[in-house]
Amino acid sequence: MTKKKIAVILAGCGVYDGAEIHESVLTMLAIQQAGAEYELFAPDIEQHHVVNHISGEEMNEKRNVMIEAARIARGNIKPLSELKVENADALMIPGGFGVAKNLCSFAVDGPDCKVNPEAELVVKSFHKAGKPIGALCISPALITKVLGAAEVTIGSDEGTAAAINKMGGTHVNTTHGEVIIDKKNKIATTPCYMLDATITQIAEGARNIVNTVLKMI
Repeated sequence: MTKKKIAVILAGCGVYDGAEIHESVLTMLAIQQAGAEYELFAPDIEQHHVVNHISGEEMNEKRNVMIEAARIARGNIKPLSELKVENADALMIPGGFGVAKNLCSFAVDGPDCKVNPEAELVVKSFHKAGKPIGALCISPALITKVLGAAEVTIGSDEGTAAAINKMGGTHVNTTHGEVIIDKKNKIATTPCYMLDATITQIAEGARNIVNTVLKMI
Protein backbone atom coordinates (compact mmCIF):
# COMPACT_ATOMS: atom_id res chain seq x y z
CA MET A 1 0.00 0.00 0.00
CA THR A 2 1.41 3.39 -0.99
CA LYS A 3 2.09 5.70 1.93
CA LYS A 4 0.35 9.04 2.02
CA LYS A 5 2.74 11.90 1.37
CA ILE A 6 2.57 15.29 3.07
CA ALA A 7 4.47 18.28 1.70
CA VAL A 8 5.82 20.43 4.54
CA ILE A 9 6.85 24.05 4.02
CA LEU A 10 9.57 25.43 6.29
CA ALA A 11 10.09 29.19 6.61
CA GLY A 12 13.72 29.11 7.76
CA CYS A 13 15.16 27.93 11.08
CA GLY A 14 14.34 29.51 14.41
CA VAL A 15 11.22 30.88 16.05
CA TYR A 16 12.02 34.60 15.73
CA ASP A 17 13.06 34.72 12.08
CA GLY A 18 12.27 31.31 10.57
CA ALA A 19 10.36 28.09 11.15
CA GLU A 20 9.61 27.14 14.76
CA ILE A 21 11.94 24.19 15.28
CA HIS A 22 9.88 22.22 17.80
CA GLU A 23 6.72 22.55 15.69
CA SER A 24 8.61 21.55 12.54
CA VAL A 25 10.36 18.50 13.98
CA LEU A 26 7.33 17.27 15.93
CA THR A 27 5.17 17.61 12.81
CA MET A 28 7.67 15.50 10.88
CA LEU A 29 7.71 12.94 13.69
CA ALA A 30 3.91 12.81 13.87
CA ILE A 31 3.69 12.24 10.11
CA GLN A 32 6.03 9.24 10.26
CA GLN A 33 4.42 7.84 13.40
CA ALA A 34 1.07 7.95 11.62
CA GLY A 35 2.47 5.77 8.84
CA ALA A 36 2.80 8.55 6.25
CA GLU A 37 5.86 10.26 4.81
CA TYR A 38 6.89 13.88 4.36
CA GLU A 39 8.87 15.94 1.89
CA LEU A 40 10.33 19.30 2.91
CA PHE A 41 10.31 22.53 0.93
CA ALA A 42 11.32 26.16 1.50
CA PRO A 43 11.51 29.27 -0.68
CA ASP A 44 14.99 29.98 -2.03
CA ILE A 45 14.92 33.63 -0.94
CA GLU A 46 16.66 35.98 1.47
CA GLN A 47 15.23 36.12 4.98
CA HIS A 48 13.36 39.23 6.07
CA HIS A 49 16.03 39.67 8.75
CA VAL A 50 18.18 37.67 11.18
CA VAL A 51 17.47 37.66 14.93
CA ASN A 52 19.81 36.75 17.78
CA HIS A 53 17.77 34.07 19.56
CA ILE A 54 19.38 34.85 22.94
CA SER A 55 18.97 38.63 23.04
CA GLY A 56 16.07 38.96 20.61
CA GLU A 57 17.95 41.70 18.79
CA GLU A 58 18.28 41.99 15.02
CA MET A 59 21.71 41.05 13.64
CA ASN A 60 23.58 42.77 10.85
CA GLU A 61 23.76 39.82 8.47
CA LYS A 62 21.82 38.11 5.72
CA ARG A 63 20.68 34.51 5.42
CA ASN A 64 18.78 32.39 2.91
CA VAL A 65 15.47 30.83 3.96
CA MET A 66 16.06 27.48 2.24
CA ILE A 67 19.66 27.15 3.45
CA GLU A 68 18.54 27.84 7.02
CA ALA A 69 15.59 25.43 6.73
CA ALA A 70 18.04 22.78 5.52
CA ARG A 71 19.39 22.71 9.09
CA ILE A 72 16.07 21.23 10.24
CA ALA A 73 15.83 19.03 7.16
CA ARG A 74 19.39 17.66 7.55
CA GLY A 75 19.99 18.91 4.02
CA ASN A 76 17.11 16.96 2.49
CA ILE A 77 15.03 19.88 1.24
CA LYS A 78 13.85 21.26 -2.09
CA PRO A 79 13.04 24.77 -3.35
CA LEU A 80 9.39 25.66 -2.87
CA SER A 81 9.20 26.31 -6.61
CA GLU A 82 9.55 22.54 -7.15
CA LEU A 83 6.53 21.62 -5.02
CA LYS A 84 3.84 20.28 -7.36
CA VAL A 85 0.38 19.55 -6.02
CA GLU A 86 0.14 16.26 -7.93
CA ASN A 87 3.14 14.88 -5.98
CA ALA A 88 1.60 15.17 -2.49
CA ASP A 89 -1.64 14.21 -0.78
CA ALA A 90 -1.70 17.14 1.65
CA LEU A 91 0.13 20.32 2.67
CA MET A 92 1.39 21.20 6.14
CA ILE A 93 2.88 24.50 7.34
CA PRO A 94 4.47 24.69 10.81
CA GLY A 95 4.63 28.12 12.45
CA GLY A 96 7.34 30.49 13.61
CA PHE A 97 7.80 34.17 12.81
CA GLY A 98 9.37 33.17 9.50
CA VAL A 99 5.89 32.38 8.22
CA ALA A 100 4.84 35.96 8.98
CA LYS A 101 8.13 37.47 7.78
CA ASN A 102 9.45 35.25 4.97
CA LEU A 103 6.35 33.53 3.54
CA CYS A 104 4.32 36.71 3.91
CA SER A 105 4.64 40.13 5.54
CA PHE A 106 1.94 39.65 8.20
CA ALA A 107 4.36 40.45 11.06
CA VAL A 108 4.93 43.91 9.56
CA ASP A 109 1.77 44.70 7.59
CA GLY A 110 -0.95 42.75 9.40
CA PRO A 111 -4.12 42.26 7.33
CA ASP A 112 -2.58 44.28 4.47
CA CYS A 113 0.30 41.83 4.12
CA LYS A 114 1.69 40.51 0.87
CA VAL A 115 2.33 36.80 0.32
CA ASN A 116 5.39 35.22 -1.27
CA PRO A 117 4.23 34.28 -4.81
CA GLU A 118 5.48 30.70 -4.55
CA ALA A 119 3.74 30.15 -1.22
CA GLU A 120 0.53 31.67 -2.54
CA LEU A 121 0.58 29.46 -5.64
CA VAL A 122 1.11 26.31 -3.56
CA VAL A 123 -1.71 27.08 -1.12
CA LYS A 124 -4.10 27.91 -3.96
CA SER A 125 -3.08 24.78 -5.87
CA PHE A 126 -3.76 22.43 -2.96
CA HIS A 127 -7.04 24.17 -2.19
CA LYS A 128 -8.19 24.00 -5.82
CA ALA A 129 -7.26 20.31 -5.99
CA GLY A 130 -9.35 19.60 -2.88
CA LYS A 131 -6.31 18.38 -0.96
CA PRO A 132 -6.18 19.12 2.79
CA ILE A 133 -4.03 21.86 4.30
CA GLY A 134 -2.77 21.84 7.88
CA ALA A 135 -1.49 25.05 9.50
CA LEU A 136 0.12 25.41 12.92
CA CYS A 137 0.69 28.45 15.13
CA ILE A 138 0.70 31.68 13.04
CA SER A 139 0.40 29.85 9.70
CA PRO A 140 -3.42 30.13 9.63
CA ALA A 141 -2.94 33.89 9.07
CA LEU A 142 -1.10 33.09 5.83
CA ILE A 143 -3.81 30.63 4.77
CA THR A 144 -6.51 33.20 5.46
CA LYS A 145 -4.72 35.90 3.49
CA VAL A 146 -4.52 33.59 0.47
CA LEU A 147 -7.95 31.96 0.65
CA GLY A 148 -10.09 34.52 2.48
CA ALA A 149 -13.21 32.87 3.88
CA ALA A 150 -11.67 30.13 6.02
CA GLU A 151 -12.48 29.02 9.57
CA VAL A 152 -9.21 28.85 11.51
CA THR A 153 -7.56 29.22 14.92
CA ILE A 154 -4.35 30.75 16.24
CA GLY A 155 -5.41 30.18 19.84
CA SER A 156 -6.83 33.20 21.62
CA ASP A 157 -4.68 36.25 20.82
CA GLU A 158 -7.21 39.04 20.25
CA GLY A 159 -5.09 41.14 17.90
CA THR A 160 -4.19 38.28 15.57
CA ALA A 161 -7.76 36.95 15.67
CA ALA A 162 -9.08 40.39 14.69
CA ALA A 163 -6.62 40.55 11.80
CA ILE A 164 -7.76 37.13 10.57
CA ASN A 165 -11.39 38.24 10.69
CA LYS A 166 -10.47 41.42 8.79
CA MET A 167 -8.87 39.32 6.04
CA GLY A 168 -12.18 37.52 5.55
CA GLY A 169 -11.60 34.55 7.79
CA THR A 170 -13.49 33.36 10.84
CA HIS A 171 -11.38 32.89 13.96
CA VAL A 172 -12.30 30.34 16.63
CA ASN A 173 -10.66 30.50 20.07
CA THR A 174 -8.92 27.28 21.14
CA THR A 175 -6.53 25.94 23.73
CA HIS A 176 -3.68 23.41 23.69
CA GLY A 177 -4.01 20.46 21.34
CA GLU A 178 -7.32 21.53 19.86
CA VAL A 179 -7.81 21.41 16.09
CA ILE A 180 -10.32 23.50 14.16
CA ILE A 181 -11.58 21.81 11.01
CA ASP A 182 -12.95 23.80 8.10
CA LYS A 183 -14.67 20.93 6.30
CA LYS A 184 -15.68 22.98 3.28
CA ASN A 185 -12.13 24.13 2.54
CA LYS A 186 -10.41 21.01 3.99
CA ILE A 187 -8.27 23.13 6.32
CA ALA A 188 -7.10 22.07 9.78
CA THR A 189 -5.48 24.51 12.20
CA THR A 190 -4.05 24.33 15.73
CA PRO A 191 -2.48 27.03 17.95
CA CYS A 192 0.77 25.47 19.25
CA TYR A 193 3.19 28.24 20.35
CA MET A 194 0.66 31.01 19.73
CA LEU A 195 -0.24 29.94 23.27
CA ASP A 196 2.18 29.74 26.20
CA ALA A 197 2.99 26.07 25.64
CA THR A 198 5.31 23.27 26.71
CA ILE A 199 7.05 21.02 24.20
CA THR A 200 4.71 18.21 25.32
CA GLN A 201 1.71 20.34 24.38
CA ILE A 202 3.31 21.12 21.02
CA ALA A 203 3.76 17.39 20.40
CA GLU A 204 0.09 16.84 21.18
CA GLY A 205 -0.98 19.61 18.81
CA ALA A 206 1.26 18.32 16.03
CA ARG A 207 -0.02 14.77 16.46
CA ASN A 208 -3.65 15.86 16.50
CA ILE A 209 -3.43 18.05 13.41
CA VAL A 210 -1.44 15.46 11.43
CA ASN A 211 -3.99 12.75 12.25
CA THR A 212 -6.81 15.14 11.31
CA VAL A 213 -5.22 16.00 7.97
CA LEU A 214 -4.57 12.36 7.14
CA LYS A 215 -8.25 11.53 7.76
CA MET A 216 -9.24 14.25 5.26
CA ILE A 217 -7.19 12.74 2.43
